[in-house]
Amino acid sequence: MERTLQTGSGAEPHVARRQVLLGGAAAVVGVAAAWSRPARAAGLTLTPSQMEGPFYPVRLPADQDGDLLRNGAVAYSRGQALVLEGTVVDVDGVPVSGAAVEIWQCDADGHYHHPGDGGRADPAFQGFGRVVLGREGVYRFRTLRPVPYTGRTPHIHLKVRLGPHELLTTQVYVEGEPGNERDGLWRRLSVADRRALTVPLVRDGSGWRGRFPVVVMA
Repeated sequence: MERTLQTGSGAEPHVARRQVLLGGAAAVVGVAAAWSRPARAAGLTLTPSQMEGPFYPVRLPADQDGDLLRNGAVAYSRGQALVLEGTVVDVDGVPVSGAAVEIWQCDADGHYHHPGDGGRADPAFQGFGRVVLGREGVYRFRTLRPVPYTGRTPHIHLKVRLGPHELLTTQVYVEGEPGNERDGLWRRLSVADRRALTVPLVRDGSGWRGRFPVVVMA
């Protein structure tokens, strides 16, 4: 004898059965979605974050482009030129177009454009730059190969913003710098995070070049 499904609400058997089947299907879809989201996110590893530090500019320079070796009409000729470039993508590898990448760093004498550093930075060095990403998510800065200063190994600060949201703040290090092993922030990084934030530099016709790919949760 066929057994019918009884419900407390007095629903017809075929209606109640349909509700159970639909509910089960929804649960399966929900579980599949829950598994698929982490699977996609696991494709790329997020770029490690680090502290902003005390010298983010209080006032941004009038010239904020990607060439930090020219502040307005004045060229900065000290130190060694560096092109730092890369892409910014999300965990699925999709370029984060429209995001802004900022960098800031000290001049060749180890001074920042900041009152907390005594305002001693060379005015010819822009010290801060910002570029907005296009469809391919590519950024490029012409800047100074970073130099050490008291207590810190050479590094460049980098931040990614998308509209009002700050997606990443971190620091970029130079592979092979002897000061890395003595730097407290670098030493506290895991081996994997050191590898992600430490960039090998190569010489080209105009100085040095380094590539720093960035992955953010957009």
